[in-house]
Amino acid sequence: MAQQTIAVGSDHAGFKLKTRIKSLLNELGFLVLDLGTQDEISVDYPDYAKKVVKAIKRGDAENGILVCGSGIGMSIAANRHGGIRAALCSDKTDVELARKHNDANILVLAGRLISVYQARQCVKMFFSTKFEGGRHRRRVNKLG
Repeated sequence: MAQQTIAVGSDHAGFKLKTRIKSLLNELGFLVLDLGTQDEISVDYPDYAKKVVKAIKRGDAENGILVCGSGIGMSIAANRHGGIRAALCSDKTDVELARKHNDANILVLAGRLISVYQARQCVKMFFSTKFEGGRHRRRVNKLG
């Protein structure tokens, strides 16, 4: 089986946490497609959300992770695109429900609001939890 590719992106406020998440993804055996930013110089978060969304839609990555200061901007920017279900999560329960009930395909994290430990737990839960389908499929299909 081919390794799963995960697209990651951040703005300047999420850069440090994104770097830590990339290391975890490598430890977990994923290929990482880092779409920027590459430092803490101020950038516009919608540009990086769009890069991750495009990678998923093109099939270059199966899922994505976005990080900005609060996670809110990245969530809004990513969810503007059909077929994308970006979920801002701060703990394992958020992530579990986002995957099981909403079939989230992008995990969004708040680089300034959660610890590296919490982020690691969220990432692990994201990739160990599958969509339940069933009654949830009908609802997800309505999202477009």
